[in-house]
Amino acid sequence: MRTFIKTAAIVGAFNLAISAAIASEPKPTIVLVHGAFAESASWNGVVADLIRDGFPVIAAANPLRSVGGDAAHVASVVGSVKGAVILVGHSYAGAVISALSESNVKALVYVSAFEPDVGESSLELTNKFPGSTLGSALAPPVNLPNGEQDLYIQQEKFPAQFAADLPEADARLMGAAQRPVNQAALTDLAVRAAWKTIPSWSIYGAADRNIPPAAMAFMASRAHAREVVVVPGASHLVMVSHPHEVAALIEDAASAK
Repeated sequence: MRTFIKTAAIVGAFNLAISAAIASEPKPTIVLVHGAFAESASWNGVVADLIRDGFPVIAAANPLRSVGGDAAHVASVVGSVKGAVILVGHSYAGAVISALSESNVKALVYVSAFEPDVGESSLELTNKFPGSTLGSALAPPVNLPNGEQDLYIQQEKFPAQFAADLPEADARLMGAAQRPVNQAALTDLAVRAAWKTIPSWSIYGAADRNIPPAAMAFMASRAHAREVVVVPGASHLVMVSHPHEVAALIEDAASAK
């Protein structure tokens, strides 16, 4: 009996030690990358949940100039982080995070985002399935000094096109603060598909008018996503209208083994 009690005590102490070691492990840093026509503040609700739960967070600024150039910029942010990173991309930024190969990226989370294979572009994937109304909502391109063009969504069409499940006053503010994307970035062909070697998670809205939900279902299935969340009635800005669901999925990815 004494031997049994002693053995049980040793096993119990060992389990407590393991639990304590796991609890003391630093949490991965969450790097959030916004997409076209959005900006870093679009992650505010998600950031609030993640910080509350003890995660270090960086809402990176995405230049929105080209997939390769934007990926290099995000890679410099990821490279500055000591320890594991959960890399999260919204919309066009899905193509950007798919182009990274940094060894400390533990998981990819696609939020209403593109997941291109090598040789595919964001525009091609948008048109692969019917349903996007983005083209007719765009303003005339803005000509840049270098001969390239920037794209914006017409401000009066921004609420219905991009943020239909948000209060209109909030959507109009976001429309005024939108970041333009270089037109050429949407036709850049992917040279890497990080989701082939890094586990991925996906969340998107069932009422997305920018990227057809059928396209996102196709991409998530092709990437063998560990978990796919479809939010009924959610717009393209699902991380703004449903930050808790998005944060919860990110935390699932962060805790996965």
